[in-house]
Amino acid sequence: MARLVFDIETSALGLESFDEAQLEYLFRDAEKQTDDTAKALKRAEIQQQFSLWPFTAQVVCIAMVNADTGRGQVLFQSDDFEDEGGGSGGVEFAPQVDEQEMLTAFWDIARRYDEIVTFNGRGFDIPFLYLRSALLNVPISRKDWLGYRFQTEPHCDLAEQFTFYNVSGRDGAARRFNLDFYCRAFGIPSPKAEGVTGRDINDLMAEGRHRDIAEYCLRDVRATVELYKLWKERLAGIK
Repeated sequence: MARLVFDIETSALGLESFDEAQLEYLFRDAEKQTDDTAKALKRAEIQQQFSLWPFTAQVVCIAMVNADTGRGQVLFQSDDFEDEGGGSGGVEFAPQVDEQEMLTAFWDIARRYDEIVTFNGRGFDIPFLYLRSALLNVPISRKDWLGYRFQTEPHCDLAEQFTFYNVSGRDGAARRFNLDFYCRAFGIPSPKAEGVTGRDINDLMAEGRHRDIAEYCLRDVRATVELYKLWKERLAGIK
């Protein structure tokens, strides 16, 4: 079966994207603070979380690799979409005009795959893609990726597999670590080794460094491919 490994990068929308009622709702906890300093700190903390929510952020990159062939594509928003592109190790970089075009292209590719592999896709990537697609009225070709949690088909979420579905809670033997930690532990090249992390995406977008975002997202996916191969060889089938 064809397996698609993918990851997304998201970037916060500007405050101008929201009306007065939405802003009041978003920053309500900040307004409860008793002094101006605490209020400002709380507002900054809330705004930093905007990238995590599909109603306050957009998808700016989707990197995809076929787990079996290593070939793939990176879709990413870019101001210079006509001039960028190229490839890297069997993966094509495909600049997109906007988020709507990117999501449309993604769902067209997704329909061709039987299974997907993610790291924390059930908790983040999948619901984010579903809701952003709904907001932009982009048809969703695969609506079965959340499905039944305790199975690996059609969606194998490695964050679930390496915690055995959170069997030991927050602090037990199978506590959840981030992708970078698992990679370093298993000797897989870390996607963050070149100094870029998910926290940098907003700044990279503001600086117009779209290709850097695409390269980072692809490193995440390639690391996920290697972690998936390791899981499949050593841990798959444990119940």
